[in-house]
Amino acid sequence: MSFPALPTRLDAAELAIETRAVSRSYPPAVFALSGLDLQVPAGAVYVLVGPNGAGKSTTMHVLLDLVRPDHGTASVLGIDTAAQPALARAQIGYVPEVVDTAYGWLTVRGLLQHHAAFYHAWDPAYADALCRRLGLRMDERFRALSKGAARRVALVTALAHRPPVLLLDEPTDGLDPLAREDFAELLIEHMADAPTTILWSTHHVHEAERMADHVGVLRSGKLLLQAPVEAVRVGLRRYHAVVPEGWTGAPGLNGEVLVRAGGGREITWTVWGDERQVAERLAASGATVREAGRLSLEDAALALLRAGEAA
Repeated sequence: MSFPALPTRLDAAELAIETRAVSRSYPPAVFALSGLDLQVPAGAVYVLVGPNGAGKSTTMHVLLDLVRPDHGTASVLGIDTAAQPALARAQIGYVPEVVDTAYGWLTVRGLLQHHAAFYHAWDPAYADALCRRLGLRMDERFRALSKGAARRVALVTALAHRPPVLLLDEPTDGLDPLAREDFAELLIEHMADAPTTILWSTHHVHEAERMADHVGVLRSGKLLLQAPVEAVRVGLRRYHAVVPEGWTGAPGLNGEVLVRAGGGREITWTVWGDERQVAERLAASGATVREAGRLSLEDAALALLRAGEAA
């Protein structure tokens, strides 16, 4: 089947994060990123969604200059990440997918002091407040921390210098449900106090949905879609319809159908397009539309990633 023409460019006056035609491969010819044109508007909460191996962490590493692209450029707040990597990193707070334990012999207090030395904007009072809020034991060795506690330390190191850009790579991984809720509340409070652009990579899309205003769906190193969340809510619908015996489809619509499900006389199609036009095409083909429902951001992302599957 053909794939619908989905939006992949944002119309934003100011971009805080941008990659242009970024490609990165690993031997023996595994492409982590392929011509990536990521656009994160200033002040946005941009949720980057994709399966394991889609290139989400590699994207973060390129923005931090931990990985150099084979082709293309990346910038943070207009700073070329390869030409001025230290300056770019100074603007960023980063929560990695896997927290580094290289300084495991340090206590939590010692690790935070070490980290503070690299940021002139580090706010000790705010760091202490975050540690209390997150229930961190300051004299505990970092290597002895649970996965969730280590992630909470990483969150403090990301926020305490109040950076204008946050890169969050699966930031709630290892946290229990209550801690995940606390994380969301903390992030909202932080954003209210310190204007921040956030690039948030996650498998738990529902956690970010209430804050997200832009979304990118990444598969095999390529963006399938990049758009404001509201545009996705308007443009993507799940249609439940009853069809006549021997129904063969809706001419002119097949290119916009992402996911087909159902069987017999009932179908469930997930379709990208104007709701009125889609309903008219289905009706013209003999189908009776019973419901055209909006999708949650998580369901929309899953539909995009499953595009082309049949029932």
